[in-house]
Order: sequence, then C-alpha cells, then structure tokens
Amino acid sequence: MSFEFLLSSIGIGLIYALVSLGVFISFRLLDFPDLTADASFPLGGAICGLCIYVGIDPWIATLLGMFAGCIAGAMTGILYVKLNILQLLSSIIVMIGLYSINLRILGIGPYIMDETPRLAGSPNLSLLDAKTIFSPFIAEDYSNQYIVQPIMILGFVILFWLLLNLFLNTKMGLALRATGTNQRMAKSQGIPTGGITILGMAISNGLIALGGSLFVQTQGGADITIGVGTIVIGLASIIIGESVFPTKRIWAVMLAVIFGSILYRLFIAFALSNEFLQEIGVGTEDLNLITAILVVLALVLPKQLKKHSKKRGSKHD
Repeated sequence: MSFEFLLSSIGIGLIYALVSLGVFISFRLLDFPDLTADASFPLGGAICGLCIYVGIDPWIATLLGMFAGCIAGAMTGILYVKLNILQLLSSIIVMIGLYSINLRILGIGPYIMDETPRLAGSPNLSLLDAKTIFSPFIAEDYSNQYIVQPIMILGFVILFWLLLNLFLNTKMGLALRATGTNQRMAKSQGIPTGGITILGMAISNGLIALGGSLFVQTQGGADITIGVGTIVIGLASIIIGESVFPTKRIWAVMLAVIFGSILYRLFIAFALSNEFLQEIGVGTEDLNLITAILVVLALVLPKQLKKHSKKRGSKHD
C-alpha cells in the first residue's frame, strides 16, 4: 500500500466519520432506524456540486449541501411524528423521493450554463478543474493534495465532534438522549418528543450530507450512486468503534465511532491492495462482501475474546 493511497484512505475514512456520527445520532441516541442516509449523502453532494458548478463559493456550497441534508432528515421526522408513518417506512419514502430529486439537481447545472437545450435529470456532474474548499491550499502540480485534504477534513471532524459533545450536554441534548432511551418517560417529563425527534433527524442527516459535500470535492464530481451502502458503512463504523474501544461516556463513544470509521476504511484499503487477495480474485466489486465480513468479525470477536478470558480466569481460580 503506497503512502498516497494510505492518506487517501484516511481522508475518506474521516469523511465517513461525519456520516457515522450522523448515523450514531439516529440509530443509537434516537433509536430511529433511518435509511434516509443513502439519499441525504448524495443530496449533500449534489447540492454542493451544483453550487460549485455554477460558480458559488465552495464554502457556501458546502454549507448549503449540509442544510439540504437537514431538510431531508426533518422531512423523515415529520412523516413519522406528524403523519404517524412507521419510522423505517418514513425513511424509505424520503429516500425513494430523493433519488429522483438528486437526478434533477445534477441535471440543473448544465442547463443553467446553457450546455443542454432542456432541463433533464443527470446521473453525474463533473467538477474537474472547479474550485473547491481545498483548492487554495493545493499546489499547481497537486503534489500535496493527499496531505491537504485529510488535514482539512480532520478539522471538520474535530469541530463537529466538539459541537456535538457540547450540544448533547445541554438541556436540549439531554432531552434528545432521553427521547431515544424511553420516549414515554420523556413525554411524561414534559419533553416535546416529537419536536426533539425532528431536530435529531435534521442534525443526523445534516452531518451525513456534509460528508457528501466533502466527498464530491475530493473525488472531482458528484454521482447519483455515491450514496449506495452509506447506512451500512455508518453502522459498520459504529460497530467496529464500539467493539474495539468499549466505553460509556458520550464524548468517548463518539470518538470511538470516529476511530471506527478510520479503521473500517483502512481495513477496506488493505483488503483491496493485498497481493494475496488480489491473486485469488478479490477486487473492488467485492467491497460490500468485505464490509459484511468486517461487521461480522467486529460483532463476534469481542464476545469470543471475553468468553476466552473468563474461561482462563475461572481456571486460575
């Protein structure tokens, strides 16, 4: 594995750390099985890519992509809270609807710039040579690209980890955690669980969309397929993080999720670059299979190690 490939993998892992933090809010804190992530990730990328394509400042474009994800998450929450649609079904409805919306968004850019005669959906949007938030810090020959991007993305991860830690220790943050733990008890204590759920879903998908906004800027283009498997990656990162770094404090749990995302990506990079695995035919098309195996190992190995340590302890006694 080359040094550039390693840094690139860490950068992607940090992007998905933001996604994993978003999934952590919905799945762990709110106990909300949310599949909106598979659509809010490309939504953030599509909005950000469109804005950059038409000449909007990339920092503003990144924030607009994040805001679009907040709206998508809020819509899922509203369907559940206001219309009494099941949690999983609410997220599926929004995910399906956003697929068509994302296609339209990706097709708006060329139409605005008079590159197409009519407005039509598009599966991708190229951002080659476009200015991104990384552009001012990257050399003309792109020699430092693999260093600049991970460092800047790390800054985003640290910032939002700190902000989330502060938020979850406020009254509203504690109300969100109480809502996910026991909604009936939280409601009996006067907590507006409906509004808190909508807020939590907005924050969750906003973080996921922010990851999508950063992802398209590192890849040089937005594509409708970048959201496939987003929720699986987020859950895998959470499971790996919680298994490798078991802890109960909320700030430490979120930190474990971040490290879990980086470890997940490094495992994937190792699997795809390993010569032995390449010789037996393992390639990029097996990415989802590798993810499934990693999740199983993360779930099973810690339990087996605990059983083994208990047996050894009982023998010594």
